[in-house]
Amino acid sequence: MITDIKIGITGLPGSGKTYALLRVIEMLAEEELSIGGMIDEPIEDGRKKTGFTVRNILTGEKQVFASTEIESKIMVGKIGVNLSKLEEVGVAAIKEACEKCDIIVIDEVGKMEVESEAFVEAVKESLEVEKPMIITLHKKSRNPLLQDIRRRDDVRILEVTPTNRNLLPYKIVRLMHGENA
Repeated sequence: MITDIKIGITGLPGSGKTYALLRVIEMLAEEELSIGGMIDEPIEDGRKKTGFTVRNILTGEKQVFASTEIESKIMVGKIGVNLSKLEEVGVAAIKEACEKCDIIVIDEVGKMEVESEAFVEAVKESLEVEKPMIITLHKKSRNPLLQDIRRRDDVRILEVTPTNRNLLPYKIVRLMHGENA
């Protein structure tokens, strides 16, 4: 039985937040739980990140929402951000997960994503839903949404490091089952 725990996974860029999250999703999917929400996945040209896609976990729908090819008012380094693509897939996926799924997943509440008011609202609303949730959080951002999530009593924050990233998914699944991991 899964408890209504909300888990925040944080860590430095490249520490394995999404990796740990994908392992948890695989493990929970074996329990025949419906898992919904969004995942950000990097686009790489072999050496460096050139952008990100956002994917709806439930439907598999995927869009490029950030890329060195996108010209935008919102730039993170050399990467331009297309908020309408993020909202079209990511925000819709979060809302759908709140309504239909056993577990809500949001990857990632980061610098690019918080530029979207619709995304920020969807995250706030999902935190009020009485369902288990796993959310990945940018480690250093001082954005008010991230600070609010970190301060919440009902969110357990776990940091992923290169050392613990292979064990952390097991700990998260145990916590979700109400075990003191």
